[in-house]
Parts: sequence; structure tokens; C-alpha cells
Amino acid sequence: MYALEMIDITKEFPGVKALSGVNFKVRQGEIHALCGENGAGKSTLMKVLSGLYTARTYSGEIRIHGEKKEFHSISDAEKSGIAIIHQELALVKDMTIGENIFLGREPKKRGIIQWDELYHNAALWLTRVGLNVSPDTPIGSLGIGQQQLVEIAKALSKHTKILILDEPTAALTESEVEILMGILHQLRDNGVSCIYISHKMPEVFLLADHITVLRDGQTIDTLPGSGTTDDEVVSLMVGRELTERYPRVPHTPKETVLEVRHYSVWHQENRHQQVIRDVNFSLRRGEILGIAGLMGAGRTELVSSLFGAYGGRAEGEVLIEGKPVRIRSIPDAVRAGMALVTEDRKRQGLVLNMDVKSNTTMATMGKVSNYSVINDNEEIKWSQKYVGELKIKTSSLETPVGTLSGGNQQKVVIGKWLMASPKILIVDEPTRGIDVGAKFEIYNLMNQLIDQGVAIIMISSELPEIIGMSDRILVMCEGKFVRELDYREATQENIMSAATGGR
Repeated sequence: MYALEMIDITKEFPGVKALSGVNFKVRQGEIHALCGENGAGKSTLMKVLSGLYTARTYSGEIRIHGEKKEFHSISDAEKSGIAIIHQELALVKDMTIGENIFLGREPKKRGIIQWDELYHNAALWLTRVGLNVSPDTPIGSLGIGQQQLVEIAKALSKHTKILILDEPTAALTESEVEILMGILHQLRDNGVSCIYISHKMPEVFLLADHITVLRDGQTIDTLPGSGTTDDEVVSLMVGRELTERYPRVPHTPKETVLEVRHYSVWHQENRHQQVIRDVNFSLRRGEILGIAGLMGAGRTELVSSLFGAYGGRAEGEVLIEGKPVRIRSIPDAVRAGMALVTEDRKRQGLVLNMDVKSNTTMATMGKVSNYSVINDNEEIKWSQKYVGELKIKTSSLETPVGTLSGGNQQKVVIGKWLMASPKILIVDEPTRGIDVGAKFEIYNLMNQLIDQGVAIIMISSELPEIIGMSDRILVMCEGKFVRELDYREATQENIMSAATGGR
């Protein structure tokens, strides 16, 4: 018997059919991966299952262990043993672990919370997920990986039988990913069914017993995890074969456009801690310079500081086209010809409740305004230009950018900075959390920009991406560049060896 059956699920929004007759079945005690491009319908399907989209706002049928269910709220779904852990964790940072686990479900007698019971029970659930931390620890003091385990403990405390994880490893380190995978295997062995949504194919194949692929709101196929190849799944996701995942084209680097000499940066809170230590590097027009390294190596701090977006003190010399520049703020950097696509597009790259048009033009208001008054026609003209050129999928320019898929949000961020006509484009984790089809489009866009004479610095934690797209690679370890590699000599092994302090 299946733990879950979703039969002929159809969900429509005004002018859009998000799901069209989707069928999705999960066995008890299995890890079932749900794959598809952004906009394929994965999140919509899970919102139906978790009760966020309530019964009768969609057509079709949900069965839990063979019994037909209608969910009129998230609480209804939880009572049927369904819990979802979103990519952005829903924890209250100022509260303790125990308070978070039982938030809204605190054990009470005569209306008084029984704190001893709450923390005792919280400790039991923490033990189950292998988190050796006191339940009275504030959530804000935990790392992202530990917070993820608290979310799982919270879900299990509701006696969850079907656990949905949406991009659970997007912000985790390698060791945290290994811990999470171990927990999921334990849950599977204990009869919990896990639905795993991820764009990271290696994880999918390490974990999944079965893989279901959605495309354009429809079920394309369900395949066994073993015996299925990465290319097969990707081909089903995009509807075509991607014969070359990284579209490398010959680049001809020209004159030096950026020089950084003896550059050091201090931590923005701990002023005595040096996060970047006397680095030197150059960037040429028409090349992609990759920066690799482990989390915490200083990659983001370096480029944020160069862009005037990091609060810590910086020392050293920066030259653009041979001329010294002093960048103290983001407007200084933009005037000098720099642009930065940040690693966290939702918090630092976009205003999610504003529309596509406003997000596209916000970095270069001078192009769409006269005497501080916005010219609506100019704003529409410029935003239409980048929506068209970048193939941004949106119903209109007035659509709130927060409602777009991850790949389309990233294109809006890129469009915002292309409008500034940068000489130097810095992209920090440019394809994080987006699907393979959108990744391919962004890689092609990077190649087009190189052809136009833009110089690109790319930071990525995905080594195949760094190797596949960079002309040169600088490896960073503990705030310093420790090795430079031409792409022809770069391997995952020699990059990782340098990044971990090896030779």
C-alpha cells in the first residue's frame, strides 16, 4: 500500500494552469525525490499536500494510506501526519529550541505551560535527530545545519509519517549534508516516508529510492533511484538532451581591467579579526575568473568589500582600467563600473513585494527619471528590454518578483545590473537554488557578456561549475589565495586539496 497517493491533481491560478492532472505516489518508508525545473509545479504540488492550498481550490484526490483526505488547513494536514520543512526555515530566532519545537502546542495544566515537561520532551526529540544540544539553547546561536535538525525534530514531534524537505541542503556545509543524509536514512528505516526536493543531482541519487519528474505542471515519469542516470533525469526535466552541461566557448582575454594589490579586510563586527589577508589578483576584459574555496574562506567578504557592501575596514589598492579607485559604498562601485549579483538574491538582490519593473530599474534610477521624478514610459521600456533579452518568464512587468521561480528571480537581479552597463560583473553563487535549464541559460548569458567585453568574477561552491565555466581559477583558503589554475589543469581534486590547505 502507498503511504501517499495524489491522483489527477489540477491547480489553476488566473491565466495559469500550475498543475495539470498530476499523479504522485509514495510508498511507506521510502525516500522519494521530486525533481523538475523551477516552475515545473513541485512547490505548488507540495502546497496542496501540506494544506496551504486548501481542498476545493484544486481538483483531484489525496489518499493517505488508502484513505481519502481533504485538507482545509495546514493543521488538517499535520493531523494526517504530513509536515513540510521549507528552504527558508520557519524558526523564531529569539526563542529556545524547546519553545520552537512545541510552539503553539505547549504542554499545559490549567492553562499554565509545563516547562519541565516541554524541555524533557524536546530533549528526547533532539536525541532522535542526533543533535547534542541543550533544548534551552536559543535558536539564534545555532548554525544553519543545526537549525535544520531542529526543524526535523519539530516535525517528528507532531508524529509525522510523511516528511517533505524542500531544498534542505542549499545552505549546508558538506559535513552537515552528511549528517542530514544519515538522519533521513534512519527515518526511512523507521517507516517515515520522505519527499525530497532538490536541484542537486548527486544528493538525489545518493538518497532516493524513486524519482518523480515534473515538467510544465505534469507528471513526466517515475524512475527507480538505482540504475537511472543523471542525464536521463535532466533530459526528462528539460524536455531535451543537454549534451553539454557547461557551454564552454573560447574566450580571448584582453587588457587588464581590474587590479587588486595587497588587499586586506577586517571582520565587520570583530575589528581585530582579519578575514582577507594581503591578497593580490588581476582580472582581464573578456574572461571569467573563478574563485573557489570552502565556506568561510573569505570569498564573499572579498567581493562584497570590493563592491563597497561589506562593513569591515579594508586596506590596499584597487585599480580599474589602470586608475586607482576608492570605493566606500555601493554607489561608488556602480560609478566605477562594477556590479555584484549577491549569493542571497531574496534578501540582498531583490525587493520581493515590488514588481519586476521596479526591481529591474532600481539600481539605475537616473536612466528612468528626470529631476527625481520617474518617467513611467522609460521604466517600462528598459524593463521590457531585459525581460525580453533574458527571457524572464513573467505574466507582466507588474508581477511581484517574489512570485517568480528562482531562476527567473536570478535573471531579474542580473538584468538590474546589466542595466548599469558594468565593466566588471561579480556573480556570487549565480546558480544556487535554480534548475538545470535555468543554469544553462545563465551560463550562455555569461558567455554573451564576455563577448561584449565584460569581465566576470564568479564565486561558486559547485566545483564542476567553476571548472566548466572559468578561464582561470583562484583557490582561497583562510582569507588568502593559495593557488591559481588554468581551467585545463583544474580538477576537483587539486582545487579541493588547495582549499583545505594542501599543496
